Amino acid sequence: MMKYFNKASVMEAESFFRRDLINSLTGYKSLNLIGTKSKSGITNLSPFSQVFHIGASPPLVGVLFRPHTVERHTLENILETGFFSLNHVTADFYKQAHQTAARYEGSEFDATELEEFYIDGFFAPFVTLSPLQVGCQLVETQTLQVNGTVMVIGAIEHIRVDEKGLRKDGSLDLNALGTVTVSGLDEYHIGKRLAKLSYPKPGRDLETLL
Repeated sequence: MMKYFNKASVMEAESFFRRDLINSLTGYKSLNLIGTKSKSGITNLSPFSQVFHIGASPPLVGVLFRPHTVERHTLENILETGFFSLNHVTADFYKQAHQTAARYEGSEFDATELEEFYIDGFFAPFVTLSPLQVGCQLVETQTLQVNGTVMVIGAIEHIRVDEKGLRKDGSLDLNALGTVTVSGLDEYHIGKRLAKLSYPKPGRDLETLL
């Protein structure tokens, strides 16, 4: 049996129910640890599921941040220094990745015992255990008028990837990398590939694909 909600019933629901329901509607989401560092040298690490592709030429990614109405170290470090890293999470350290969402006085790297790694000349830290590390430089920010959400656009400057997950055509085998995904706010998953299909062409018989 299907359960139906209209906008009014969603808005009338308990806040925790509405939060968890709406956060789960988009299904499985990417999970990245974003690494930053303040100008004073304090490193920061935080989990994000709102990272998305913007373009390949030039290579750009976007990140959505909740409204900047309270202290947000990751966003503030990016605005202050212009650099951040994206780091895939695996089953080996997803619990530590989850714990980085807690508030600490010092660095989340130290608090969760995740090791920092640096590429020469790049300001932001990477997570040593991550099989895919992406270094980004800030190029644009926008504050969405609808709800105050902040969109950060970063140019991809560096990519480090475990060779076992890099295919000859440039695509990534996330199963081989062991990349963990997330649904809602706190439920973690390991992907299972169904198939890798060729690009669809007009007139092809769907039965040949099934």
